Amino acid sequence: MYEIKCDVCVVGGGPAGLSAAVAAKKAGAEDVLIVERDESLGGILQQCIHPGFGLKLFNEELTGPEYYGRFIDEAEKVGVKTMLGSMVLDVTENVVTCINSEYGVCEIEAKSIVLAMGCRERTRANIVIPGTRPAGVYTAGTAQRLMNRQNEMVGKKVVILGSGDIGMIMARRLTLEGAKVEAVVEIMDFLAGLTRNRVQCLDDFGIPLLLSHTVVDIKGNNRVESVVIAEVDENKKPIESTKREIECDTLLLSVGLIPENEVTNKAGIKISPITKGPEVNQYMQTSMPSVFACGNVVHVNDLVDNVSAESATAGKSAALYAAGKLGKADAIAVKTGENVRYVCPQNVVAGDESVDLYFRVMKPEKNVQITVCDGEKVLFKRKAIKVNPGEMEKATVNLNGISELVVSVKEV
Repeated sequence: MYEIKCDVCVVGGGPAGLSAAVAAKKAGAEDVLIVERDESLGGILQQCIHPGFGLKLFNEELTGPEYYGRFIDEAEKVGVKTMLGSMVLDVTENVVTCINSEYGVCEIEAKSIVLAMGCRERTRANIVIPGTRPAGVYTAGTAQRLMNRQNEMVGKKVVILGSGDIGMIMARRLTLEGAKVEAVVEIMDFLAGLTRNRVQCLDDFGIPLLLSHTVVDIKGNNRVESVVIAEVDENKKPIESTKREIECDTLLLSVGLIPENEVTNKAGIKISPITKGPEVNQYMQTSMPSVFACGNVVHVNDLVDNVSAESATAGKSAALYAAGKLGKADAIAVKTGENVRYVCPQNVVAGDESVDLYFRVMKPEKNVQITVCDGEKVLFKRKAIKVNPGEMEKATVNLNGISELVVSVKEV
């Protein structure tokens, strides 16, 4: 068995892993290793050739490859090591086990570990759409990879189920390549992704968005020939009288993302029932003290800039843990109040510092007040014109002397 030793081992070489590795190195970790299953670094951003990245972090608009390219340059500059083509099978407190075509089974002994495996898309099997099983049904991310990395056109007449960001971006991409996007169909009565993507990818191209609708049947033998859509009631059940058929040769699914947490589960790390990612404190430390987590493996972010910032915290914390400068203190649970679905981090350690709390609301509302309270004491208060589940919100609070934290969003 091939054995390696390092200070910090980062599992995943996408934007989260790259940011964490660079931060760990800058925080003093002497030996930092990224383990990546692909043959190249960059993760999902390798296929995201559209602009819109880096607006917060670099104050300029970059494509996905331009964005992660900057982190690869920085990683090489500070001396981060990489192990590509390596699939991680197991993580314990201080050992990462993986397989590699060159070395076979490898054991990496690390003083601390950062999980940055990202997320995957929900498939047709996850949402169980009735109908036949013809060619032409893709997840939006698969279609994006086929078009942007393999130069393969996926269809000419397309229906997209789900108004997630990848789905809306692919609606624009397909239109620019000459396809006709018949409609974007969303089961909820509100947008699942960013408002800016609705404007730039749907409205600007005249692509209809049908809220409170879903696909109830897929028709076709060798290839998709049409889909049947219907309006849904308040219980999300299709209304029979509203069914109509849309002729198409392709159905794209943009119906949500799931953190890649099989390894995390196997390790016995505590998982949030809401995000399906590991629960963390403000240092991005999991219930296993030597293991940290960041990016979409923790919770699905809407902006890669947020992923990078969060991952830099994880990398720095992992370096401090490896150096014996960070332990595991008793944490206070961050609770969700009115119209808040989840908050990340889920736990905080009290101290003389400020922390950014990221959260999503359960339903859209206008003219609201966002508050973070410690009992009767208001630690944070901000008015917002509108909030939407598809867009992350943030509140910054000081943790000095706190006993509890409750995040709420209430109509004014």
